[in-house]
Amino acid sequence: MSPEPKKPAAKKPAAAKKPAAAAKPAAAKKPAAAAKPAAAAKPAAAKKPAAPKAEAAAKPEPTAAKKATEESAESERFGLHNLSPSPGSRKPRRRVGRGHGSGHGKTSGRGHKGYGSRSGSKDRARFEGGQMPIQVRMRKLRGPNMKKSMPFEPFRTHTQAVNLQDLEARFESGADVTIESLVAHGLGTRKEIPVKVLAKGEITKPLTVHAHGFSASARAAIEAAGGTCVTVGSEAPSTSAP
Repeated sequence: MSPEPKKPAAKKPAAAKKPAAAAKPAAAKKPAAAAKPAAAAKPAAAKKPAAPKAEAAAKPEPTAAKKATEESAESERFGLHNLSPSPGSRKPRRRVGRGHGSGHGKTSGRGHKGYGSRSGSKDRARFEGGQMPIQVRMRKLRGPNMKKSMPFEPFRTHTQAVNLQDLEARFESGADVTIESLVAHGLGTRKEIPVKVLAKGEITKPLTVHAHGFSASARAAIEAAGGTCVTVGSEAPSTSAP
């Protein structure tokens, strides 16, 4: 036998539901006028003006005591307990043999072969990579001791010599021998180097010789011949006493 079909449940009438709006009476609602407005709670006079707020936000100028405190705090930064090198003045040591990516791998900065790549090689301060060193390139004057053996140029006195025999051969008797006339006659032609008269040869003509220096024997020979020695830069000529 087939089962009997179920009867649908009876629906409740719509009038049985309690309406939400009808549950509360209209009189229960509070009137809008009774609510306290937030804006009306504070009177307009209670608001702070904008100008005083801006003045309060501005920081007062530091007084002299505050400045002194800041300076003393800054001066306390330096001391034996907190000394440190300036930033960037110290660099970490070069670590070699740490692979190709380090930049100092494989030969570790020693290069390929040669004396410098061997263990125990010495890097002397005067070493110039194998080229002729400066102490060998510079000219030397041999002498009996170390003071005369290697007088480098800055420690030497430079003069160019003009001998008495040159003055005798190039100038007439009674001539005024100046630096310009010496150059015109082919003597003392090196620029900006003082001229010194030396006593090589003899002189028989009276000459007025202008030069930066005279040897004692050259001065005596010029004056014995009736001439005069004038040191360049001095006002009066030097003459021998009678």
